[in-house]
Order: sequence, then C-alpha cells, then structure tokens
Amino acid sequence: MLGLPLQCKNLKEQVESILQLLQQEPFLRSYDISPLRTSLSKAISPKFEIVFAGAFSAGKSMLINALLERELLYSAEGHATGTECKIEYAEPDQERVVLTFLSEAEIREQAVSLCQQLGFKTVANINQGEVIDLLRQGCEAIIQQEGGESKSERAKQAKALILLLEGYVANRQHIYTVNNATYSMEQFNFSNLKEAAGYARRGSNSAVLKRIEYYCHHRLLQDGNVIIDTPGIDAPVLKDAQLTYAKIQDSDTSAVVCVLKPASSGDMTKEETELLEMMRGNSGIRDRVFYVFNRIDETWYNTQLRQRLDDLISNQFRDTTRIYKTSGLLGFYGSQINQTTPQDRFGLNSLFAQSVKGLDLKEETPQFVNEFLRYCANSGKLAPSKFRISVNSFETPNENYVRILQEQGTPLIEQLIQDSGIEEFRNAITRYLTEEKRPQLFKNLADDLGDVCIQLKKHFQSIQRDLDSQPREIEAMKAQELQRLNQQLQQVGNDFQCLIAEEVNKIVTNDCDGFEADFHQLQSRMIRRLDELLDTFSVSNAYRRATLSHPRNATAPLIAILVEALYYLANQLEDILVESSQEVLSKIFQRLIERIRKSELYRQLYRLLGNDGGIEQELKNLEKQVTQVLVSAARVECDRFVRESPRFYDEGTFSIYQFRQTLQQTSQGYDCESMVDAEPAIRQLLKLDFEPKVSQTIRRNFRQTINQTLKTRFLPMADQQADEILQQYNQARAYLEETLEKEAKEKILNNQRLLGTVEQKIELYNSAVLAINNCLQAMQLYDHLLPLIEGFDSQTISDKNIVISNGLVESM
Repeated sequence: MLGLPLQCKNLKEQVESILQLLQQEPFLRSYDISPLRTSLSKAISPKFEIVFAGAFSAGKSMLINALLERELLYSAEGHATGTECKIEYAEPDQERVVLTFLSEAEIREQAVSLCQQLGFKTVANINQGEVIDLLRQGCEAIIQQEGGESKSERAKQAKALILLLEGYVANRQHIYTVNNATYSMEQFNFSNLKEAAGYARRGSNSAVLKRIEYYCHHRLLQDGNVIIDTPGIDAPVLKDAQLTYAKIQDSDTSAVVCVLKPASSGDMTKEETELLEMMRGNSGIRDRVFYVFNRIDETWYNTQLRQRLDDLISNQFRDTTRIYKTSGLLGFYGSQINQTTPQDRFGLNSLFAQSVKGLDLKEETPQFVNEFLRYCANSGKLAPSKFRISVNSFETPNENYVRILQEQGTPLIEQLIQDSGIEEFRNAITRYLTEEKRPQLFKNLADDLGDVCIQLKKHFQSIQRDLDSQPREIEAMKAQELQRLNQQLQQVGNDFQCLIAEEVNKIVTNDCDGFEADFHQLQSRMIRRLDELLDTFSVSNAYRRATLSHPRNATAPLIAILVEALYYLANQLEDILVESSQEVLSKIFQRLIERIRKSELYRQLYRLLGNDGGIEQELKNLEKQVTQVLVSAARVECDRFVRESPRFYDEGTFSIYQFRQTLQQTSQGYDCESMVDAEPAIRQLLKLDFEPKVSQTIRRNFRQTINQTLKTRFLPMADQQADEILQQYNQARAYLEETLEKEAKEKILNNQRLLGTVEQKIELYNSAVLAINNCLQAMQLYDHLLPLIEGFDSQTISDKNIVISNGLVESM
C-alpha cells in the first residue's frame, strides 16, 4: 500500500475541526492532545524517516548497503567518519548525490579531539604540511605498534585521524573556513550515482563530509521513506554522538533501526542502553523500532558468545518481535558476488579491486574473503552432505576463494545469503514499509483520536440530555423553580454558615493575612504608647496630685508617687487598647461584608428575595455587640495594670533591688526636689513593672479574648441567620412569582439557543467523523472507526413548535 487514499485527502482539516470543538468546551480544554497531534503529523507526513542508530563498527552502513543491495555508504572498521547520510527515493533517470563538507573549523575540532585521545600535542595548524606529516607518522607508528589498524581502539582512532587529514588535503578546495559548502554531483563531474557514491565512500573523502544526500531508485524508498545513517553513539568527537542523539529525539523521526553489537561483544554497552532509553521518550517513534544484532557470524565460532546473546534477547527484548540477527558483511557481498563471474574471479577484479591491490604486486586479502573462508571452514552452517569444501593451506586465501566458488557455485552463495539473515531482515522491513506502515500510522491516529471523540460525545450528549429535560412551557418552568425554592433558601443559609465559620476559623488559626496585619499594628501601638508614657512621665505632676489628695500633709511617700503612676499609665494604655480594638473589629466586619457581597450566596439572595435577607443589618448589629464586648474586655484587661506584678516585690529580683535603690534616693529629703531627682529611677521601676504586663496582654491574653469572642458571637449568629433566611419562604415565593415569568421566558429562549448550538456542534462532529471513518475504511481499519453521535434529531427544537407571540413564549 503506497501513498494516501483519496478519501484521506482532507484528513488534517477534519481532525482539526474535532480539536476545535474540543477547545471550545471549557471542561475539556485541559485534555492533553499532544500525542494526537504527533500521530496526525506522522499519518499525513509525506516523509517517513527511518534512522539507523548504533555504535561505530556496529555495521550500520553495511546493513543499509545490504538492504538496498547497492554499495552506497562508506563502511570500514573504526571511527572513520561522523557523516550523516540521508537516502531518499528518485526515479531511475533522476538518481543523484548532494555532498555537504565539514568546515575547516569543524575538521580542526575533530583533529584536536583525536590528537588528545592519542596523546599527541594539540594541533597547531592543519594547513601546515609539516604538521600533517608529523601527525601521519605518529598515527602510522601507533598502527604498527598495535599490530594493524583494526586491532585496537587506539589503532582505529589513529586510522581515523589519517583519513581526516588526507581528506582535508585532498578536498581543501571544496572546504570553507567556517561555513559548510554544498555541491551537486555534477559539480564534481560525476555522471551517475555510482561514481558519486564511489567518491563519497572513499574513507578520506567520507571523513571530511558532514552530510551526504543520496537520491536513488529502490522500492523501499517509495512512499516517502527516507533512510538516515547517523554517526556512532560512542563517537570520539562528542559533537558527532550528540548529532545521533538529537536525531533520535527529533519529532521528524518515525522509526529507528537499532544496530547493536552484543553479537560480537557479548553485552550491551552503556551508550546502547542510553540509546534505548532515549527512544522511549520520543512519542513520534512509539513501537516502530527494529532491533538488529549485527555481526551474528561471530557467534558461530564462539558458543559462549552465542549463549550470552540468547540470554540477553530473552531477558531484555522479550516484549518485541522485531528482532533480527544479521551479518551485513556476508549478506551484502554475498548478494554482490552472486552477480559476478569466474572471469573476474568472482569480484576480486571488480568489487574488491581496490582492497586487493598491494605493494610490490602482492595481492591483499579483502575482509569479505577472510570471513567467507572462515564461514566455509568453521561456521558449522554448511551440511557436509551437501557441501564438500576444503580450505587448502598451500593456496592463498584469494586462490581458495576462487576455487571454492568455482566448485560450489550458486548454491553456496545462496546458502551464505540465507545464513547472513539479511534476506529475512529485508523481507520484514519491506513488508512493514509497503504493507504495514500506513495502516499502523492510521491505527495510532484512530486510537488517539478515538479518546478525544469519546470525551466529546459524552459531553455533547450530557448537555443535550440536560437541555432536553428542561421544561419548555412557562408555567412548567415556574413550577419547577418554585419547587426548588425551599431547597435553594436552605442551601443559601448553609453557604452563609460555612462562609462565616471559614472566616472565623481563619482568624483563630492565624490564617487571615488581613487580621494578622491589623492585630500586629495593635501590638505595635500598645508598645509604642507604653514607651511614650514612660519617657514623658512627670514625677512632679504625680507629686502634685498626691499632695492635693491630702491637704494636711506637705510631703508624699514614694509609694504615693508609684500609685499615681500606676493609675495614670493603666488609664492611658486602656484608651489606646480600646481604640485599637475598635479599629481591628471594624476592619474584620468590613472584610467580611466585602467577601459576602462577592459570593454566590449574595447573588442568589437577591435573585430569590430581591434583597440580602437581612444579612448586612445583622452584621452591623453584631458589630456593635462584639465591639461592646471587646471594649469591656480591654478595659478590664488594662484595669488590672493598676496592680503591681505578683513578683514585683519578691526577694532576689531586680525590681525589688531597684525599688530599694529608689527609696534610698527619695529619702534624702522631705520636699518635692528629692522625688524629682529620682525621676529616672522611678521611670525604670515603672518600666520593670509594666513591660511584662503589657506583653502578657498583647501576646497572649487579648488575642485569645478576641478569638473566643468571635467564635461565641459569630457562629450562633450564622445559625440564626440561616434559619431566618429559610423562614422567608413566603416572601421569596411572592417575589419569584413576579420575576419568574420573565426568567422562564429567557431561560426557555436560552435553552433553545443552547440546543441549537449543540446541534450545530454535533453536526460538525458527525461530519468530520464520517469523513475520517471513510479514510479509515479505505485503510481497512474497520475495528478502529470513530464513534458517531446517534439519536440526535435535528428537528428537536422545531418539532416542539415553540414560538414567541405578543412577548410571551407559547407552546403550540
């Protein structure tokens, strides 16, 4: 199945219309539609990007070559390239390649990174020939020390650096300093895809290419399928690895082929595990993941390695069936030599011509030839009864290779291809892309859209049922409202009780910010006033009042001065506490009335009674009562200040010491002057007495007094007022009968409008769903059709024959 059916042409607009309906409903706006948008974009996208991801040397490029049966991508051991390759469909006569080079800055960055890993000094200037020569010599020395370029990670990195430098020197004219240069294959004078691919496949060229875009003819690439080969996730240059991870998380990525190395290494690497976890975070991929354990031929020669791989698959990959075991090397070249002849020595003179060339005319052995001979001799895959093969030590590997193929012919090649697992993988991915991909994408869309449609259907039907159950005649509407009147009054009363209880509880539990600020101000005023009184207290004035009270005496004791001071301070503090208490209470009631006026119960009272049910008047009366109670409490509290503190004269206290010191000072004479001289000491004595008393009042006693007063006065008032509201049923009924005529008419008209709106929405919904279902049926997804809203009669309103005549709503 290729492309979208004609019935799906307007799919995006139809889905968007459903999403618009969803967004119009306030209760459904919070529904998460991001998975739906992702599945929609995947279903209608002209491109389907399949990312091949894995470690370097896992065989991604070779696997792609085998899949497409063409040698397009560079494939070699080690960290040779960080190039991203993209392969798209083209008609046979439009095949081409587009090459994008790394910038000089990026090449320098990679060279520095590789040099650091190899232990070389940082690259100074890769444009200096002597620098490049020194680096090449150093790399060749490492490769020789390691025993070959593929023998160790260090040797592979050295080879990668050699290729990078060679590529830079060979392509310097194509490379910009900072920007990435892009060229068509015609600009390189390549006449066909094979020539261009051959150039890009060369290791040194591939090393300096940032991106290669192939456009080739293959049925797998039809229907917008795009194959993307990414750098290894364990790339030595961090930037290359990040490119792969970014592509895995990209919303454009639709499927991933994970090419894994446990077949040759025995275990998953840390990077491979991170890759699998990252894929699960991309909702655009879902379960479209193919797990390919490449280099499976390594397990043919190692029983322990094979057992570890089987255990890994059974333990960590038991939830998927898309598991494939392949040998990209054997499968690809097996398919290629199947098209060769004995005349070119089964590809040694053509396919492997470059790798066969050696120094001093001595032939080298291609990697495939070595693996082919190993397969023939030790794999255990070839039945002796069918294949009698000998690998002779007196012949060179290339001679053995040619002889065996001459003796065994096509059956051996076909067996090799079958054992490589490539055909099975190719058939599976071909079947998926050509037969399963589109239905699966639309199935995901239908499942995500189905959840939205169910929510909309339930919502619309709920509104429809509610509106349909409403009376359509004025008298019926009035009767219904009057039946609910008693219940509504009771509910308003209950709401008032709850509101009062909540506000009082906030104050009691220190949860009312406004009250806390007001009470804090009361405390501050009391403290400031005490400080002012102590600072301005006049002993001479107190002495004068004491002697006036006793006309026969010309002197006064210290005790008399203290008594006058105690009365004076207590009375002055009483005034400020009374005044502050009144202000605190006034603000409490002010906030409470504002809260009530903004509440729904206040609006309901005016609707039911035409007034507030006496709430505000009751609150004003209560404010007077509570004010009287708290003023009285404040007076009592401050009246107690007249008495000295209980421990004021206790032995061993600083106050008794201060008292004695003051007494000694005032006893120096019998006139007023001796008292006035002791004024600072008397003030200190008063401070020692009053500060603890005032602190006890404002921090403990008076707050509790306010809390208890509010609870004992407000809560009974709320209960009584709730009952008073309920007792106003007759007034409410009379008031409603006057207003319900108009309300009923407006409500009937409003219900009519709402029914019309719902009808329009349902028609839009059903229209979109029918179109989408036609698309799903064209995709043969009969079990995933979206639900229609059935049973809604578009003539519901008109059949009732509701008309407006002479300003009244009538039912005919």
